[in-house]
Amino acid sequence: MKYIIALLAIAVGSILIIYTEWFIQNFGTSSWAEAKGIGSRFLYKLIGLAIILIALLGVSGILGNMILGIFGRLFGVA
Repeated sequence: MKYIIALLAIAVGSILIIYTEWFIQNFGTSSWAEAKGIGSRFLYKLIGLAIILIALLGVSGILGNMILGIFGRLFGVA
């Protein structure tokens, strides 16, 4: 099941990267990104890339270890 979810997430991330202009036309620009000088197109591409990266980390099993390594002390796990 996690492979199917990862493939869907990778597809969504890829669509977000490829069709950035369509997303900007339909959902608008990000005022925060424009104010910071990043640009809305770059922000949408970064979000798509982050979705792909998180999906790949989740499928490989690294994501759980990273989350435990970062937040484990808060819950007494590490």
